[in-house]
Amino acid sequence: MKKLLSIILIIIIIIFCINYNNIKNAVLKNIYKIDYSEYVEKYSKEYNVDKYLIYATIKAESNFNQYAKSSQGALGLMQLLYSTAEEVAPKAGINVTEDSIYDAEININLGTKLLSILLKKYENTGLALAAYNAGSGNVDNWLSKGTLKNDGSDLENIPFKETNNYVRKILRDYEIYLEIYNN
Repeated sequence: MKKLLSIILIIIIIIFCINYNNIKNAVLKNIYKIDYSEYVEKYSKEYNVDKYLIYATIKAESNFNQYAKSSQGALGLMQLLYSTAEEVAPKAGINVTEDSIYDAEININLGTKLLSILLKKYENTGLALAAYNAGSGNVDNWLSKGTLKNDGSDLENIPFKETNNYVRKILRDYEIYLEIYNN
């Protein structure tokens, strides 16, 4: 009986080892979702922003909760302040209300448009993400004071702990998205 159990256990271990990558990918895909793909794909192409960067941003901002609201008043999937949404909306060619920010398509449209503006302005993903989180004024200040370099090679020097962690998290998650889905 013990010999039979040992053989069964060995077979289970062999099967697990053979299927490890499939099991790992299935688990990771459950954590690193690609929900709202129709909107992410659409606005990724329209604004020339990597779709996996958008997914990583949504994951960090709301963990794909369409109705998320932060203590700071940021709303929806990509956690936009209403004032920011109002500023970006004309550049995206849409009208926005506080209620419409919760609409997945509008939120992803505006958040992706904002990311595209910041990516063009800073020409660096890390700096653009820092501006998305802390505001362009703060990033411009850090750059002018020499706290950060224009090439983003010293992102570890971001002085706001929350923003520093935010940028690191999204850049890490972006790499994971690429690894999982870009094969």
